[in-house]
Amino acid sequence: MATTNTQDRINQAAWSSRSGRKGFAVASGWTDSGEAAALAWVTQQVQHQPVLDVGVGGGRTVALLTAVSDDYTAVDYTPELVAICRHNHPGIRVQQMDARDMSAFPDESFALVVFSYNGIDAVDYPGRRAILREFSRVLKPGGLVLFSAHNLDGPSYREKPLHLLRMPELSVNPISTCIDVARVAYSLTMGTLNYVRYSPLNREFDGYAIRVCAAHEFGIVIMYTDMDTQCRQLDEVGLHTEAVFGSSAGKRLQKGDDLTNDSWFHFVARKIPIQ
Repeated sequence: MATTNTQDRINQAAWSSRSGRKGFAVASGWTDSGEAAALAWVTQQVQHQPVLDVGVGGGRTVALLTAVSDDYTAVDYTPELVAICRHNHPGIRVQQMDARDMSAFPDESFALVVFSYNGIDAVDYPGRRAILREFSRVLKPGGLVLFSAHNLDGPSYREKPLHLLRMPELSVNPISTCIDVARVAYSLTMGTLNYVRYSPLNREFDGYAIRVCAAHEFGIVIMYTDMDTQCRQLDEVGLHTEAVFGSSAGKRLQKGDDLTNDSWFHFVARKIPIQ
């Protein structure tokens, strides 16, 4: 069983908080056009075959992936979110499980593994490598993995608390205006406190960075990487990158493209069959 560390404790506290549970409970549809394009790219190759949905949260991806296959299994490592997903989607197979240790699943069990919402970024570097090894292990030869990861060169990197300062629309109702202003003030205050508290964990190394992120009022600490570094790490575990889609316009990315507008990438990689 994977062990927890400071990054785990910070992030799981955000996922299981009242606001986190509320957000995950109502999330639906695509995160962006890149996710839609990436799943469309893999669907014809894995349709009606076993699918594993890692980090399912409150169940945003259940409808998207059961449309690909009714042989569907979901896991998440936060018990509160597993409970929400089971409530939202009765009859769906949902287990509490850490992606760093999916030994409950036999080798070569799935044709497609999906880890959306940049969930792989929520763990540290050794945890990330462990997750990718588990993906390779549970995939059938020739199977596909689809996951998203934050872009080290993208616009969300180095965001500061002032990012949260969005003036509310003026209303003829003074009570509504006061409530909106109070919400902005609360978000900015909490974001500043969290930013100061978690920024000492920030560091950059070997094509990666760990940094406090603006989501959840700067309440999570995540990993960023660049496209080439992530592709090399996939190769190390026997997963060959076949396509990468950007979050901003949903187009398939190529070497030499301007990547500074994409906050994250959607990687599609194939398990290389042993010759």
